[in-house]
Amino acid sequence: MLEFQKIKELSEKKSEFDKGRFDEIIHKSISFEELSLDEISFLLGIEDRDVVSDLCKWAFEIKRLVFGDRIVLFAPLYLSNECSNKCLYCGFQSGNEYEVRKTLSVEEAVNEAKFLTKRGFRRTLLVTAENKKICGVDYITKIVKALYDETDMNILHLNSAPMEVDELRQIREIGVGVFQVFQETYHEETYRKYHVSGKKKDFYYRLTCMDRALTAGFKDVGIGCLLGLYDYRFDVLATIEHAKYLKKNYGTYPHTISVPRLRYAKGALVENPPYPVDDTTFKKIVAVYRLAVPTSGIVISTREPALLRDEILECGASQISAESSTAPGGYTGKVLNEEGAQFTLNDTRSLEDVIISILEKNMLPSFCTSCYRKGREGGVFHDLAIKGHIKDFCEENAINTFLEYIKNLEDTAKKERMLELFDRIYKNNQAKEKMVCVLK
Repeated sequence: MLEFQKIKELSEKKSEFDKGRFDEIIHKSISFEELSLDEISFLLGIEDRDVVSDLCKWAFEIKRLVFGDRIVLFAPLYLSNECSNKCLYCGFQSGNEYEVRKTLSVEEAVNEAKFLTKRGFRRTLLVTAENKKICGVDYITKIVKALYDETDMNILHLNSAPMEVDELRQIREIGVGVFQVFQETYHEETYRKYHVSGKKKDFYYRLTCMDRALTAGFKDVGIGCLLGLYDYRFDVLATIEHAKYLKKNYGTYPHTISVPRLRYAKGALVENPPYPVDDTTFKKIVAVYRLAVPTSGIVISTREPALLRDEILECGASQISAESSTAPGGYTGKVLNEEGAQFTLNDTRSLEDVIISILEKNMLPSFCTSCYRKGREGGVFHDLAIKGHIKDFCEENAINTFLEYIKNLEDTAKKERMLELFDRIYKNNQAKEKMVCVLK
């Protein structure tokens, strides 16, 4: 499936920086030619901060070519932290005596979703602990149906335990958009070291879960590794190789690649990253993902601090969470975040403040969900994106959803600031006319 020995050799390969080769690789990427693993390894080996800065500028340009200036906003909705696995770095791990355990009822999940829709979100990522007895297919199905029937959520994505094809088919058929599972680390020995019990201990069952999801009818999947568990060069190369494998075998890259760094979690047995990733390296990783997998959404969570997240938007990221809780019931106060959370948050800004920071960078916050409703998924989405067409849909829908959000915003001062910034960015008459029409 993946050539781990080759990935290992390339991750350990040392080479001098060659400006001519760098320019050739950038030219290939901006022309949407697929990069080889050797070329990606060369980019990951760059250490000079000025060159990393150039790399990020090119990644940002490619992001704009594919998606335009829009930044998709979402919030996770945690359903359960009653996990049956023992992952040494995670706050949800089964042996954590400090964790307040909670699985939301259908009514509680609906209330959490209503809180998010009132805040302006129209998409959410449902997150469940890995425990099929408590939050298996029947539980997930009830939650998804209720959220579609009783709230204003337009699309629901799911991060849960890997499943069998028949189970995934049930999840897909009730309208889940993206099925997301992180491999955590692609280094098998390290994986077994940190996943000591539970179904998650099975490295290859987890590795092949996207094959099952796509076989079951999902058009879009989300992957990622947890930076800090092992050498980032190996794990980033393996993540990209996984993306290439999915493209070759199923016709599309993963819809999203998430870029989480290991963070402290109360009660976790691993408190500090064994392989720390500094901020400059983190920016480089985001940029390399964008250059290597240009049509995937690159997702940055509130694990990262506010200033860094603002900077990462100029390195190729295209989706960010905002105003997040990682505890079941965390939005409506059923569980205090510090008592039931999966990990520590480092960006606790309000949604309004995140939106303002996006606008201040001349980018457009988007709540759009139209691609899922219009069938622009999987290979269809990829083909439109690689030809530069998806950004045309993105900008128009981003403007519409942003203006719908701002129309209902009660904070007058922040509304005025957003409109001032929006007016500065979109000075063409069509955008102004649309703004005036919506605000009336």
